[in-house]
Amino acid sequence: MKRIFTSVLFSLSIIGAAFAQDIQNNPGSNHGNKFEQLGTILNTPNEQRTASGAPGTKYWQQRADYNIKCELDEKNLKLTGSETVTYFNNSPDPLTYIWLQLDENEHNTLNNANYQSSSSMPRFSTTQNIDRSAGRNGDVDNGLGDMITKLTDATGKKLSYTINKTMMRIDLPTPLKPGAQFIFNLDWNYKITDRLAIGGRGGYEYFPEDGNYLFTMTQWYPRLCVYSDFQGWQNHQFTGRGEFALTFGNFHVQITVPADHVIGGTGECINYSAVLSPEKMARYNRAKTATAPVEIVTLAEAKKAEKAPSTAKKTWVFQANNVRDFAFGSSRKFIWDGMGQKVAGKTVMCMSYYGKEAYNLYNKYSSRLVAHTVKTYSDFTIPYPYPVAQSVEASNGMEYPMICFNYGRTEKDGTYSESTKNGMIGVVIHEVGHNFFPMIVNSDERQWTWMDEGLNSFVEYLTEELWDNKFPSKKGAAYTIVDYMKLPKNELEPTMTNSENIVRFGPNAYSKPATALNILRESIMGRKLFDYAFKEYARRWAFKHPTPADLFRTMEDASGEDLDWFWRGWFYGTDPVDISLDSVKYAKADLDGKMPAARRPNGAPKVAPATVNSFEDLSKSRNKNDKNIKFLTDRDTATQDFYWKYDRGLIGVDSAKFASIMKTQAANAQPNTPEAVTDADRAKYANKFFYELSFSNKGGLVMPIIVEFTFKDGTKQVDRIPAQVWRLNERSVSKFYIQDKEVTSIKLDPMRETADIDESNNHWGKIPEPSKFQLFKQRAGGAGPVRGQSVGVNPMQVSASK
Repeated sequence: MKRIFTSVLFSLSIIGAAFAQDIQNNPGSNHGNKFEQLGTILNTPNEQRTASGAPGTKYWQQRADYNIKCELDEKNLKLTGSETVTYFNNSPDPLTYIWLQLDENEHNTLNNANYQSSSSMPRFSTTQNIDRSAGRNGDVDNGLGDMITKLTDATGKKLSYTINKTMMRIDLPTPLKPGAQFIFNLDWNYKITDRLAIGGRGGYEYFPEDGNYLFTMTQWYPRLCVYSDFQGWQNHQFTGRGEFALTFGNFHVQITVPADHVIGGTGECINYSAVLSPEKMARYNRAKTATAPVEIVTLAEAKKAEKAPSTAKKTWVFQANNVRDFAFGSSRKFIWDGMGQKVAGKTVMCMSYYGKEAYNLYNKYSSRLVAHTVKTYSDFTIPYPYPVAQSVEASNGMEYPMICFNYGRTEKDGTYSESTKNGMIGVVIHEVGHNFFPMIVNSDERQWTWMDEGLNSFVEYLTEELWDNKFPSKKGAAYTIVDYMKLPKNELEPTMTNSENIVRFGPNAYSKPATALNILRESIMGRKLFDYAFKEYARRWAFKHPTPADLFRTMEDASGEDLDWFWRGWFYGTDPVDISLDSVKYAKADLDGKMPAARRPNGAPKVAPATVNSFEDLSKSRNKNDKNIKFLTDRDTATQDFYWKYDRGLIGVDSAKFASIMKTQAANAQPNTPEAVTDADRAKYANKFFYELSFSNKGGLVMPIIVEFTFKDGTKQVDRIPAQVWRLNERSVSKFYIQDKEVTSIKLDPMRETADIDESNNHWGKIPEPSKFQLFKQRAGGAGPVRGQSVGVNPMQVSASK
């Protein structure tokens, strides 16, 4: 679920993490710790969650049903919607309020989560990034985020509400009793953001070559937070990283878009006959029983739609039952294909949506991968329960029920590198696999990221291995995690760490737990015991809200193995306040400095070798020798592309042709270089004052940093930095400021409100002579290729067989 960020020349400091304690019975000894039971760490069993790891006789969870109408205004890049929500209180508690998530507020300068990160003064920067840094001060509303225009109960009476950053509390007129339900109506709108420029999971991507947009609409409607037996309301702020805890329910969604748009959304479209031509409808019906993808909207039709945008509108209607969320993709650029996949006697419609930029990869692989993933995950967990599963190419990687957004684009000539192909295969399997974790087995991703990403990465690994025995999986095999495990302890956190506080997010939340589970399966429990217990966990907690204790206990309960030592080792240390202002750096923008050297696009220095594993790990070897396993690429010859043969030495490349292409590419490559600042930029930035303040936490107790600036004209300004600034480095942080006036002195905690035990290190009264950093305007198109875009010369282009 990673996303694109514009290349930034500020270096953001890395910050340290809080984590679940490994409580030891005998910490001063060399025994009595590693193999002690987890009883002092895990939550106490009760009537909701039993000691066996199964839901108890009094287990309960809430439900929220949505009836939504929305319209996508492509011209003004705005989404407007209204929703009627029916909230069912299945808890034993009377509720006086309910909480909603407003995730779009992530992009608002005033209502975002205000979790700041350490920042430092850049050596040189673009004007765009300076403006972005200035915008983080949160003193000007940029107009983004959710705009609530109406909130009433079922009778039309106004309801009182409070917005706290990315969360919204609705105050109920009377307490909502156990077993009762509450209906409310909510109208809202927001400006759709440029996802590649501003970041985030949803928004639009603009294609200047054909003048069209591709919309990925995610976290787009105000939605209920989870109220659970183990923590009450899960209303932690959305910072952009930690994902979602969500409530199951039924969705009826009407989406109005330009008439030439194609939509893929959560659930089944129940009015295809109204929005599709008879020819496309016939293709869709034919795809249901097809064993290979059928194009429902063809490449030629998508190209034609790009050239003549429609001004009319159409409304697509979707129904999705027993899901925790709803997302959709919409564009006139979409080619749309699909095929059926049988799972437990039912047909799952496996479909893909992609632009011409991804055609040669997605047309061959995407829907086949969706089908393979749905089938394989079903074998390892529970039968896939939904009627559709969809993959959308959007230079992205993010998941929602029945639909996900992925990456993988070809060169303009239709060829692609093997790394692009393998990346595309991996991301489609991973994101489609998220249907099972956490869309069905619905863990709290914001609290325990690994229960989502780690479990899914583990089954992704199993699925990749069954796709092609030579597939170069990046996580799962034990050797792939060695370099991470070698890192100094101050660069590591336990896997049981909140998502916001992880320094090395990928290895911690994805690779390490996936590897741990694979080691447990292959080297400790054996496949038979492990697979049975893992399926039992999925069966017990499908459409429910499990915690880590429920997984740990179920795996032991269903296998007869005492694994507390394993969970402790693979998954689990009174300080005063003394914050010191250690140094202050001061700079002015160098508007006439020497331009940085031009950077040319990267090109491969030689023909890329086959990207196969360097050796057959335990899983690959066992799979190859298992006569019951038939790899998909062996069974379906349509998947055997150039690289499948290249990896097996069945095809070569023309080295002379490669050298010729490289020479031409080097001569024609356009350098990616900054541009000199304009007169307007000069006027804007010449009188700015740039400061970097470095702080150290000498006492050890993390607290907010309160900074008072005194300017040369005698005025003062106070900045209050949240305590979360220490979350990735509890000892030292820095903060970059852009001021309109020169600073003469700085003081920490001027009102003495943090109980700082040493005020002698809270002052800075003498500012050093300014250094300079170079400031340039970013060249148009200089952000580099989108995620998953194949770049450079690739072996397909110099195949000896051409």
